[in-house]
Amino acid sequence: MPNQDHNNLAIRVQIQAEDFDLESEINHLKQFGDIGGVASFTGLCRDEGGQLSALELEHYPGMAEAQILEICHEAFKKFDLIGITAIHRFGKIAPGENIVLVVAASTHRQAAFDGANFVMDFLKTDAPFWKKEHLKDGSSGEWVDAKDKDDAAKDKWR
Repeated sequence: MPNQDHNNLAIRVQIQAEDFDLESEINHLKQFGDIGGVASFTGLCRDEGGQLSALELEHYPGMAEAQILEICHEAFKKFDLIGITAIHRFGKIAPGENIVLVVAASTHRQAAFDGANFVMDFLKTDAPFWKKEHLKDGSSGEWVDAKDKDDAAKDKWR
């Protein structure tokens, strides 16, 4: 999905197989205004105690992008953001590799922190992604269910 600029605000949503670069994403946001703070979150693939060989991520194309874009628009309304980027990877991802990136930019740090946290909490529960664990012993686990703690994190924003 291409960048969407609205009244000098930047919202960038990407779902991709390839890795991303935090520095280039921050530099992209710097062009959109008088930014005083940037907050980011990068989610990595855990190795689950040395048992995991890869995490397979699937998504519902089109719907996932639309849902994340809606979440980003809501963050703009709530936190007076200048720019936000949300990138989520799909495919097989090895332990230690990047899975998700959220970068929020604002004139003040607290809005950037809150915006990034808000987007991540809602992305984790509302975006249509599915995860399946592939273990080092060659077996595949079940598709991983959402966790109650993720719903609780989202509920704090209501």
